[in-house]
Amino acid sequence: MNLTAVKEVKEVMERHIEDSLAIIPPIRNSHLSHCSPSSSNNLCLVDVGSGAGLPGLVLAIACPGWEVTLMESMNKRCLFLGMLSVILNLGQALCFREKFDVAVARAVAEMRVLAEYCLPLVCVGGLFVAAKGHDPEVEVRNAEKAIQILGASVLQLCPVESHSPYGQRTAIVCLKTSPTPRKYPRDPGTPEKTPL
Repeated sequence: MNLTAVKEVKEVMERHIEDSLAIIPPIRNSHLSHCSPSSSNNLCLVDVGSGAGLPGLVLAIACPGWEVTLMESMNKRCLFLGMLSVILNLGQALCFREKFDVAVARAVAEMRVLAEYCLPLVCVGGLFVAAKGHDPEVEVRNAEKAIQILGASVLQLCPVESHSPYGQRTAIVCLKTSPTPRKYPRDPGTPEKTPL
C-alpha cells in the first residue's frame, strides 16, 4: 500500500521496527517511577498519527498486555491499520479524552503540535512519550510552554539506542499533572498553523 518510503525488509526492521521497540524501556521505567507502579504491564496507550502502525502496532505485538489504540486521520492508512489489526487478531479500541495511561507519537510533528494532539488523550498521572532524534533539546525548550498549558511537564529526555541507521534517538517523556483545558485540541489544522 506504499505507506512508507522504505521497501527493503532489513531496512524496515532497523529503521522502523527496532526504532519503535526502543521506546518500550522509557515508557515502562517512567511509568513505574512516576505513575502507577502496579500497572506498567497493563497500560492503556494511544499512538497518535499511527501511519503504517509505527510504533503502535509494534508495541501492541511486543507488549500484549497493553491496550493499544491507533489514531490516524488518513483513510488509506486507517484501512490498512484496520485490516492488519484483524489479521493480527489485535482487536479494536475506542479512544476517549483523558482515558489513556500513555500516548506515544513517532515522526508526526514538532513537539508543540504533538503535545496538543496527545496530551488531551492522557489521563492525569499518565505519560506522553514522543520519539525524536538524537538532539531534540531546542525543540523541547520551544514546546515547554505548550506542554505546561496542556497540563503537563517534561519529565525526562531518555537517550535510547536504536539499531536503525540513525543511531541514538531520544524518548521525550512528559508527565500529565492536571487536566487539559477543554478548548484543546483546537480545530484540525490550527495546531500546525499556529502552534502554542
